Amino acid sequence: MTGRVVVTGIGAVTAVGHTAEDTWQAMLAGRSGIGPITLFDPEPYPVRIQAEVKGFELGDRVDAKQQRYMNRGVTFGVSAALEALADSELSITEENADMIGVIFSAGGGGTDMVVEHQHILETKGPRRITPFLVANFIPDAASGHIAIATGARGPNMAVVSACATGGGSIGEAFATIRRGDAAALIAGRSEAVLLPIYHATWCSMRALAGDNDNPTKALKPFDLNRDGFIAGEGGACMILEDYDHAKARGAKIYCEVIGYGSSNDAYDMIALHETGRGLKRAMRAALRKAAIDPAEIDYINPHGSGTPLNDRVETLVFKEIMGEAAYDASVSSVKPITGHCMGASGSVEALACVLAIRDQKVPPTINYTTPDPECDLDYVPNEAKSRRVRVAMSTSVGLGGHNSCLLFREVN
Repeated sequence: MTGRVVVTGIGAVTAVGHTAEDTWQAMLAGRSGIGPITLFDPEPYPVRIQAEVKGFELGDRVDAKQQRYMNRGVTFGVSAALEALADSELSITEENADMIGVIFSAGGGGTDMVVEHQHILETKGPRRITPFLVANFIPDAASGHIAIATGARGPNMAVVSACATGGGSIGEAFATIRRGDAAALIAGRSEAVLLPIYHATWCSMRALAGDNDNPTKALKPFDLNRDGFIAGEGGACMILEDYDHAKARGAKIYCEVIGYGSSNDAYDMIALHETGRGLKRAMRAALRKAAIDPAEIDYINPHGSGTPLNDRVETLVFKEIMGEAAYDASVSSVKPITGHCMGASGSVEALACVLAIRDQKVPPTINYTTPDPECDLDYVPNEAKSRRVRVAMSTSVGLGGHNSCLLFREVN
């Protein structure tokens, strides 16, 4: 093993597609999946729009009995993982299963089960509570179900770092392979928290964009008139593999993972630090591991949540770390398309980086109409752009001060 790590398979489930390719084509087309809330009664809430996954079924890809004990978020994750594994053409056998693992979580996806069973407990008593409840709302339920579905017996865990989790899962998989503890890992994050309790919290935070009459236009990252995010759901998965292992079996290689950084602001449980000090540390750590100059970054898929503070701070960080080279990079947020997929956003957005390298195209930031003087980079307004993409970067920030940064590079 050389310590090099490559991406050999991808999968996704989002509001704009039930596969990675469908999601990517929607990103390039700027087709938004944000619409009126249908998963619960939206009338009591000031914001009545979100990005829901519709018409999704796991089908016969997983045993029906096993599916009975999966929450909605886990089903998204299992689907993305099975797609990514099939895409990689990596066969898990008795001989290699111990060196193939899973780093995947499904965050708050089991909250619906907790709410449902709390009602059962109160109305029908403790004897009616399923013995499978606890095992299926914990954050590592997805990594367990994916291991069962695929037979992967290697390192297995769930990373939990709020909205930086998707990036963190891929980053920790990268680190695990680099140190020789696995030949390949199934890595990512899925999320399904479009529930009344969460929506009420976001409304109370006044963090949501509120244009109910124009759902696809509501989320406006980096625009002067941005006023918040719109929640989404789904997930994405990558097969990360040791380069020599991938080459030996003749695998298709999308790109190489070259850097990863993780940090915390140590400042506030909700707001990121106004200087972006934690994100700077994560970005510098990723660049140090990658051993590249910041000027080599061609494309950035940022957290880009559409909140006034986040977008200003991210722009500030990119300019401070990259200098004048920040103006040569393309920066685009796909959250107006997929919605803010919470913990899964980092894995969904890392997918955009991988496919930008594959296709030499970058997706647009839709709904960008009024420039903000404090956000003065190339945000790829409203239309996808063909350009040279050798190195792509994904950044994520999350509640609790979490930050992650991933760097990908084309393989010659």
